[in-house]
Amino acid sequence: MLRAVHDTNVVLAAHRSTRPGSPNREIIERWLRGEYTLLYTEDMLAEFAEKMIKHRVPEADIIRFLASIRRLGEGVFIAAFHTRPYPADEDDIAFLLCAINGVASHLVSYDDDLLSPRSAYLTEFSICRPIDFLADLRR
Repeated sequence: MLRAVHDTNVVLAAHRSTRPGSPNREIIERWLRGEYTLLYTEDMLAEFAEKMIKHRVPEADIIRFLASIRRLGEGVFIAAFHTRPYPADEDDIAFLLCAINGVASHLVSYDDDLLSPRSAYLTEFSICRPIDFLADLRR
């Protein structure tokens, strides 16, 4: 089974999308159906909440989503605190550490810093855009 870490931008895109066929919404719906394991840390949940509030996602939706992550996701204990190399954006650290420590198959993001060829050395997992992760899920 695939094991994924979602960057905040993917979570926001899923919650802000108004299209029923949105790839980001489909990814979340597939997770809710148990088609893959969503990995998270407490730091990530705090960032999700902060950014969702900032982008005016309704409070009830935020509470419901975070409760779903706690209930259905897999919390990751961070034992190794180093990334190779240190990311340009320090906000990316929590997501990389979650993927490394949680033995993720995918880190899903729109962040060009994470998706850049410089990140390609991280062979433990695939750093990809949501549409690419969705293609892997559909296989």
